[in-house]
Amino acid sequence: MNCVVLLSFFLFFHALLLPAQSVDAKGIYYMVKEDGSLCITDIPTSKRYKPYKFQKSINYIRNALVAFKRDNRSVQEVNAIVSSLCAKYDVDKKLVMAVIDVESGFNAAAVSPVGAQGLMQIMPETGKDLNLDDPFDPSDNIDAGIRYLRYLLDTFPDRRLAVAAYNAGPNAVKKYGGIPPYAETQSYVQKVWARLQHYE
Repeated sequence: MNCVVLLSFFLFFHALLLPAQSVDAKGIYYMVKEDGSLCITDIPTSKRYKPYKFQKSINYIRNALVAFKRDNRSVQEVNAIVSSLCAKYDVDKKLVMAVIDVESGFNAAAVSPVGAQGLMQIMPETGKDLNLDDPFDPSDNIDAGIRYLRYLLDTFPDRRLAVAAYNAGPNAVKKYGGIPPYAETQSYVQKVWARLQHYE
């Protein structure tokens, strides 16, 4: 079960009811548990909690809370979004579905220990480059993720290298001239290819 300690009742009330405005997030902390669930609190009880700064509006926070409530998106729901966007950007739908499966398990509210967000686990810095406003919105997240994957496929015609670059970054793939010798990346590519067979 996801653990989301919602700061305080006061902040939660304002996030749901008040119009968009900036938020002073001083004193807010987050922690990602072993099972991938996210805990947010204003009273950290462990050194594992890290300070978090909201740089978005109340509407952004509200959308994130909605995503947590609907964290396990069905394969069918995601498939409908992916089908449309893959046709738009000319990317193999099966590959995108496999990446989403491995990245987030179709959890629209997923946040990794290093800060990757949403269904396609896009890092905030990459999201800025892709003009991704709301990483917890399934359509926005998948659109940005597919555009990034399209760029990687254009850069690395070998799909395995493109997938490796999605995990480790294109510079790492260029540096090693192939799949980087990182255990995480090599395992990641294997997992995506295993899931790819499932969607074929």
